[in-house]
Amino acid sequence: MAQKTNQQVNPLGPESKEPRSDEESGSKTSAEELKRKKRIKLAIYIAAFAVFQTIVILVFALIVMRVKTPKVRLGNDATFHNVTTGNSTSPSFDINFTTQLRVKNANFGPYKYDSTIATFMYKGVTAGQVTIPKGKAGLRSTKKVGVTLNVNSKDLPSSANLAGDLKSGLLMLNSHAKLSGKVELMFIMKKKKSVEMNCTMTINLSSKEIHSMICE
Repeated sequence: MAQKTNQQVNPLGPESKEPRSDEESGSKTSAEELKRKKRIKLAIYIAAFAVFQTIVILVFALIVMRVKTPKVRLGNDATFHNVTTGNSTSPSFDINFTTQLRVKNANFGPYKYDSTIATFMYKGVTAGQVTIPKGKAGLRSTKKVGVTLNVNSKDLPSSANLAGDLKSGLLMLNSHAKLSGKVELMFIMKKKKSVEMNCTMTINLSSKEIHSMICE
Protein backbone atom coordinates (compact mmCIF):
# COMPACT_ATOMS: atom_id res chain seq x y z
CA MET A 1 0.00 0.00 0.00
CA ALA A 2 1.49 3.16 -1.07
CA GLN A 3 2.45 5.53 1.64
CA LYS A 4 0.47 8.73 1.57
CA THR A 5 2.54 11.79 1.31
CA ASN A 6 1.29 14.63 3.34
CA GLN A 7 1.31 17.62 1.09
CA GLN A 8 0.88 20.99 2.75
CA VAL A 9 -1.42 23.18 0.72
CA ASN A 10 -1.00 26.84 1.39
CA PRO A 11 -4.20 28.85 0.96
CA LEU A 12 -4.18 31.36 -1.81
CA GLY A 13 -3.62 34.84 -0.45
CA PRO A 14 -4.92 38.09 -1.96
CA GLU A 15 -3.27 39.08 -5.18
CA SER A 16 -0.65 41.73 -4.73
CA LYS A 17 -1.25 45.02 -6.53
CA GLU A 18 0.84 45.48 -9.58
CA PRO A 19 2.71 48.80 -9.98
CA ARG A 20 1.19 51.35 -12.39
CA SER A 21 2.22 50.85 -15.92
CA ASP A 22 4.04 53.55 -17.94
CA GLU A 23 0.88 54.13 -20.00
CA GLU A 24 -1.26 54.94 -16.92
CA SER A 25 1.39 57.30 -15.54
CA GLY A 26 1.75 59.03 -18.87
CA SER A 27 -2.02 59.42 -19.22
CA LYS A 28 -2.28 61.12 -15.82
CA THR A 29 0.62 63.44 -16.69
CA SER A 30 -1.01 64.38 -20.00
CA ALA A 31 -4.33 65.17 -18.29
CA GLU A 32 -2.60 67.38 -15.73
CA GLU A 33 -0.64 69.13 -18.48
CA LEU A 34 -3.85 69.72 -20.44
CA LYS A 35 -5.53 71.24 -17.39
CA ARG A 36 -2.52 73.44 -16.77
CA LYS A 37 -2.58 74.71 -20.36
CA LYS A 38 -6.30 75.45 -20.09
CA ARG A 39 -5.71 77.44 -16.92
CA ILE A 40 -2.94 79.40 -18.64
CA LYS A 41 -5.17 80.12 -21.65
CA LEU A 42 -7.99 81.26 -19.38
CA ALA A 43 -5.63 83.57 -17.50
CA ILE A 44 -4.39 84.99 -20.83
CA TYR A 45 -7.96 85.58 -22.03
CA ILE A 46 -8.89 87.32 -18.77
CA ALA A 47 -5.78 89.52 -18.92
CA ALA A 48 -6.41 90.39 -22.60
CA PHE A 49 -10.03 91.28 -21.86
CA ALA A 50 -8.96 93.46 -18.94
CA VAL A 51 -6.42 95.27 -21.15
CA PHE A 52 -9.05 95.70 -23.88
CA GLN A 53 -11.55 97.13 -21.41
CA THR A 54 -8.93 99.52 -20.06
CA ILE A 55 -8.12 100.74 -23.58
CA VAL A 56 -11.80 101.22 -24.36
CA ILE A 57 -12.33 103.21 -21.17
CA LEU A 58 -9.27 105.38 -21.86
CA VAL A 59 -10.33 106.06 -25.46
CA PHE A 60 -13.86 106.85 -24.29
CA ALA A 61 -12.58 109.22 -21.61
CA LEU A 62 -9.90 110.93 -23.71
CA ILE A 63 -11.75 111.21 -27.02
CA VAL A 64 -15.48 110.77 -26.66
CA MET A 65 -15.97 112.45 -23.27
CA ARG A 66 -13.34 115.13 -23.78
CA VAL A 67 -14.99 118.52 -24.36
CA LYS A 68 -13.33 120.65 -27.01
CA THR A 69 -13.94 124.35 -27.51
CA PRO A 70 -15.97 124.97 -30.70
CA LYS A 71 -14.76 127.48 -33.28
CA VAL A 72 -16.63 130.29 -35.02
CA ARG A 73 -15.33 131.84 -38.23
CA LEU A 74 -16.47 134.02 -41.10
CA GLY A 75 -16.79 132.34 -44.48
CA ASN A 76 -14.44 133.32 -47.30
CA ASP A 77 -17.31 134.11 -49.64
CA ALA A 78 -19.72 137.06 -49.59
CA THR A 79 -22.38 138.48 -51.87
CA PHE A 80 -22.27 142.26 -52.16
CA HIS A 81 -25.58 143.98 -52.83
CA ASN A 82 -24.44 147.58 -52.71
CA VAL A 83 -21.04 149.25 -52.51
CA THR A 84 -20.97 153.05 -52.32
CA THR A 85 -17.86 155.15 -51.70
CA GLY A 86 -17.26 158.88 -51.52
CA ASN A 87 -14.53 160.92 -53.19
CA SER A 88 -11.14 162.15 -52.09
CA THR A 89 -12.53 165.32 -50.54
CA SER A 90 -15.39 163.54 -48.76
CA PRO A 91 -14.35 159.91 -48.28
CA SER A 92 -17.00 157.48 -47.06
CA PHE A 93 -18.33 153.98 -47.58
CA ASP A 94 -21.69 152.30 -47.35
CA ILE A 95 -21.72 148.56 -48.06
CA ASN A 96 -24.45 145.92 -47.88
CA PHE A 97 -23.46 142.29 -48.16
CA THR A 98 -24.41 138.75 -47.16
CA THR A 99 -21.92 136.30 -45.70
CA GLN A 100 -21.75 133.18 -43.53
CA LEU A 101 -20.66 132.54 -39.98
CA ARG A 102 -19.57 128.99 -39.42
CA VAL A 103 -19.74 127.34 -36.01
CA LYS A 104 -17.52 124.24 -36.04
CA ASN A 105 -18.20 121.65 -33.34
CA ALA A 106 -15.68 118.80 -33.03
CA ASN A 107 -17.36 117.19 -30.00
CA PHE A 108 -19.31 113.93 -29.81
CA GLY A 109 -22.38 115.88 -28.78
CA PRO A 110 -24.27 119.00 -29.94
CA TYR A 111 -23.22 122.54 -29.07
CA LYS A 112 -26.19 124.79 -28.24
CA TYR A 113 -25.40 128.49 -28.18
CA ASP A 114 -27.35 131.64 -27.31
CA SER A 115 -28.09 134.63 -29.50
CA THR A 116 -25.29 137.21 -29.72
CA ILE A 117 -24.07 140.24 -31.65
CA ALA A 118 -21.26 140.26 -34.21
CA THR A 119 -19.52 143.63 -34.54
CA PHE A 120 -17.62 144.84 -37.61
CA MET A 121 -15.08 147.62 -37.07
CA TYR A 122 -12.93 149.92 -39.16
CA LYS A 123 -9.76 150.86 -37.31
CA GLY A 124 -11.38 150.21 -33.94
CA VAL A 125 -14.59 152.13 -34.67
CA THR A 126 -17.86 150.21 -35.04
CA ALA A 127 -19.01 150.26 -38.67
CA GLY A 128 -21.84 147.73 -38.40
CA GLN A 129 -23.45 145.03 -36.30
CA VAL A 130 -25.53 141.94 -36.97
CA THR A 131 -27.45 139.55 -34.71
CA ILE A 132 -26.47 135.88 -34.67
CA PRO A 133 -29.61 133.96 -33.64
CA LYS A 134 -29.38 131.14 -31.13
CA GLY A 135 -28.82 127.76 -32.67
CA LYS A 136 -27.21 124.36 -32.46
CA ALA A 137 -24.17 122.83 -34.12
CA GLY A 138 -24.60 119.06 -34.29
CA LEU A 139 -22.05 116.56 -33.12
CA ARG A 140 -18.86 116.73 -35.18
CA SER A 141 -20.38 119.11 -37.72
CA THR A 142 -20.32 122.74 -38.83
CA LYS A 143 -23.34 125.00 -38.50
CA LYS A 144 -23.56 127.63 -41.25
CA VAL A 145 -25.44 130.81 -40.41
CA GLY A 146 -26.20 133.28 -43.20
CA VAL A 147 -26.22 136.95 -42.18
CA THR A 148 -26.90 140.15 -44.10
CA LEU A 149 -25.47 143.39 -42.76
CA ASN A 150 -24.60 146.96 -43.53
CA VAL A 151 -21.28 148.59 -42.76
CA ASN A 152 -20.74 152.34 -43.18
CA SER A 153 -18.44 155.16 -42.16
CA LYS A 154 -20.96 157.53 -40.60
CA ASP A 155 -19.48 157.17 -37.10
CA LEU A 156 -15.85 157.48 -38.17
CA PRO A 157 -13.86 160.50 -36.93
CA SER A 158 -12.58 162.89 -39.56
CA SER A 159 -9.02 161.97 -38.62
CA ALA A 160 -9.38 158.45 -40.00
CA ASN A 161 -7.21 157.84 -43.03
CA LEU A 162 -10.15 156.60 -45.06
CA ALA A 163 -9.24 158.44 -48.25
CA GLY A 164 -5.99 156.49 -48.64
CA ASP A 165 -7.75 153.13 -48.22
CA LEU A 166 -10.47 154.03 -50.68
CA LYS A 167 -7.84 155.13 -53.18
CA SER A 168 -6.10 151.76 -52.88
CA GLY A 169 -9.38 150.00 -53.56
CA LEU A 170 -9.04 147.80 -50.47
CA LEU A 171 -11.07 148.25 -47.30
CA MET A 172 -10.05 146.31 -44.18
CA LEU A 173 -12.63 145.46 -41.52
CA ASN A 174 -12.21 143.62 -38.23
CA SER A 175 -15.03 141.49 -36.86
CA HIS A 176 -15.67 140.15 -33.38
CA ALA A 177 -18.32 137.96 -31.77
CA LYS A 178 -18.58 135.82 -28.67
CA LEU A 179 -20.80 132.75 -28.47
CA SER A 180 -21.87 131.33 -25.13
CA GLY A 181 -23.42 127.89 -24.89
CA LYS A 182 -23.18 124.32 -23.70
CA VAL A 183 -21.81 121.09 -25.12
CA GLU A 184 -24.01 118.07 -24.37
CA LEU A 185 -22.39 114.63 -24.17
CA MET A 186 -24.32 111.37 -23.99
CA PHE A 187 -27.45 113.37 -23.06
CA ILE A 188 -26.27 113.38 -19.44
CA MET A 189 -23.30 115.73 -19.22
CA LYS A 190 -23.41 119.42 -20.08
CA LYS A 191 -20.41 121.69 -20.04
CA LYS A 192 -20.40 125.44 -20.66
CA LYS A 193 -18.20 126.61 -23.50
CA SER A 194 -17.66 130.13 -24.82
CA VAL A 195 -15.95 130.81 -28.12
CA GLU A 196 -14.80 134.08 -29.69
CA MET A 197 -14.52 135.09 -33.31
CA ASN A 198 -11.77 137.47 -34.37
CA CYS A 199 -11.50 137.85 -38.13
CA THR A 200 -9.93 140.42 -40.41
CA MET A 201 -11.51 140.73 -43.83
CA THR A 202 -10.29 142.86 -46.71
CA ILE A 203 -12.87 143.92 -49.29
CA ASN A 204 -11.90 144.65 -52.87
CA LEU A 205 -14.09 147.67 -53.63
CA SER A 206 -13.59 147.44 -57.38
CA SER A 207 -14.39 143.75 -57.91
CA LYS A 208 -16.85 143.67 -55.00
CA GLU A 209 -15.46 140.50 -53.46
CA ILE A 210 -13.48 139.30 -50.45
CA HIS A 211 -9.80 139.96 -51.14
CA SER A 212 -8.59 138.10 -48.03
CA MET A 213 -9.90 136.64 -44.79
CA ILE A 214 -7.78 135.90 -41.71
CA CYS A 215 -9.35 134.43 -38.58
CA GLU A 216 -7.62 133.67 -35.30
